[in-house]
Amino acid sequence: MGCSSSVSSEQKKHRTSNIQPSCNTKGTIVVYGMIESVATQRVLATLIEKGLKYELKVVNIMTGENQSRSYLEKQPFGGVPALDDADGFTIYESRAICRYLEKKYKGKGTELIPKSNAQVEGLFEQAASIELSYFDPYASTIVGERVYKKMRGGEPDMNKVAGQRQDLAENLDVYEQILSTQSYLGGNTFTLADLFHLPLGSMLAKCGEGELFESRPHVKQWWNKISSRQAWKTIQAMHEIQ
Repeated sequence: MGCSSSVSSEQKKHRTSNIQPSCNTKGTIVVYGMIESVATQRVLATLIEKGLKYELKVVNIMTGENQSRSYLEKQPFGGVPALDDADGFTIYESRAICRYLEKKYKGKGTELIPKSNAQVEGLFEQAASIELSYFDPYASTIVGERVYKKMRGGEPDMNKVAGQRQDLAENLDVYEQILSTQSYLGGNTFTLADLFHLPLGSMLAKCGEGELFESRPHVKQWWNKISSRQAWKTIQAMHEIQ
């Protein structure tokens, strides 16, 4: 997949900090974001799967760097990440960035969007829509309550967590049915639709919600496969040393 298993070498190659978001390094793919951001992790995992060299320029949303004039010129909504491609093209929104990278750098590293025919592509888009509609909203709320609210000094609303957990559990029951007949969410090959689950799925596992995966045999098998990919291990290692 074009990436080293060495954390220190990955850091030296890919990470930088305290650089103004207005800087633009021509000839280099530049990601503006934070390794703590699940959306940034999505993009970094895609870059590593594709075997692409990049530079991470830290935009600290906790200190308001994402509201600076220079950053808002790249991402007018102030979210992270944004990406400058090597040719100077700028794009934001993590899933859009991932799709762009796959199409722009088709043939490099892991193929993340199958292109054999309309049916295969349609099943990929269906799987990607499943993640966006039936996983992300519920996982985001649970993680927001159990992790990010605590980081801000608040107490999680466990009633809200319970409701979202129940809804997500019902959706994962459908995942279990889908994954009983195929290896991945969009078919029998790993795609962006699977990768998109990794950041929030890992946060769920770390904040005490791992049973959502563990209690469903086919979901568990799928989760273990996608979360053990070397690209994701590299992202996790980068995150852990922060």
